[in-house]
Amino acid sequence: MIKKIPVHLLEPGMYVSDFNAGWLNHPFAFNSMLISSEADLAKVRAAGIRELFIDTDRGRDVGDGVPTAAEATRESAEQLDRMATTSRPVVAEAKVSLAEEMNRAHAAYGEATRVIRHLMDDIRLGHQVELASTRPTVERIVASVMRNSNAMMTMRRLKSLDDYTFLHSVSVCAMLVTFSKVVDLEMNAIHDLALGALVHDVGKMRVAQAVLNKPARLSEEEYRHMKSHVVLGSDYIRQLPGIPALALEPLDLHHERYDGSGYPRGLKGDEISQVGRMSGIVDVYDAITSDRVYRKGMSPAAAVQKLFEWSKFHFDPALTQVFVKSVGIYPVGTLVRLESGRLGVVIEQSDAHLLTPRVRVMYDAKRMHYIAPEVVDLSRPMGAGGADRIVGYEIPDKLGIDVSRFLL
Repeated sequence: MIKKIPVHLLEPGMYVSDFNAGWLNHPFAFNSMLISSEADLAKVRAAGIRELFIDTDRGRDVGDGVPTAAEATRESAEQLDRMATTSRPVVAEAKVSLAEEMNRAHAAYGEATRVIRHLMDDIRLGHQVELASTRPTVERIVASVMRNSNAMMTMRRLKSLDDYTFLHSVSVCAMLVTFSKVVDLEMNAIHDLALGALVHDVGKMRVAQAVLNKPARLSEEEYRHMKSHVVLGSDYIRQLPGIPALALEPLDLHHERYDGSGYPRGLKGDEISQVGRMSGIVDVYDAITSDRVYRKGMSPAAAVQKLFEWSKFHFDPALTQVFVKSVGIYPVGTLVRLESGRLGVVIEQSDAHLLTPRVRVMYDAKRMHYIAPEVVDLSRPMGAGGADRIVGYEIPDKLGIDVSRFLL
């Protein structure tokens, strides 16, 4: 039986089936193992892991009162549902439709990817760089998000394994701008932090390429080396002229954690600026929803649930709740299963309720075939284009469905 336990209940002889740490590189070669010594326990605690899953069929059990994995997942989902039911969603207002903005978002996203790739290549090769050249690109990203944030969020699905480092930088930039729009930061501040978000990982170009591109989990020594990218990047960017102070915050603080378990400084709570706390949430969300050589990314819906769970310790709970509301429990692009047995792609969040987005229905899961696409507003009553509800989400790859075909 799989159970979820707090780390203080972990003892030698227990078998960890999942370290529940998809957002960090824990110091073990595998994500499941028998805890055989106090030294193993110390490593788990030092990694900042607060809750994990054990398999009682393969190791020691724990006392009564500990939920099974299924119970813990259901409890988390119920908490999210209560949050959705009892509070108004935070949806970034769109000035134009998703269809209108997609071409401009696609162009801005592609341009930003080329710009950050060239910038990082120049840093890696020791060439002189001018950060001012990125400003027009940053302005295009901000402008696109202000018109319709869902368009730029949809671009995140273009990630490829080979371009992860560059596309991650662009995605974090776009999402941090969206987040900043929702918390109502001033436009000057949004432009500055967008610049910082775009270059937040440039220190990775000063990390050994064999470590950066390793197609497997990093060793403890390699992980220590990888963590140096924050300081290396910060030191480099600070030497460039005309860097706004706010632009340094995503760079310096995106790996700090609310409970003090982050790096490089181990800051805690409000010692981390608001932008820093927002950057950590966005950086992790993008990382865990991205495919990597050594693991498949989570679905957006699963990632939202994980962020909500981890906010008990690692992230600012209030800001995490705002972020979850802004992207939705079922973010745009999520493939959802409806009570009717049909499948649909979420195309727009609801202003009224997180659980009732607009969905483009296009697949009959009972008969296993495509149907004529139809937009269903789940917030509307029967007979008014609604009368269905989400009962879960699906992994598009497992069903061979390309959701991008149905977003517009």
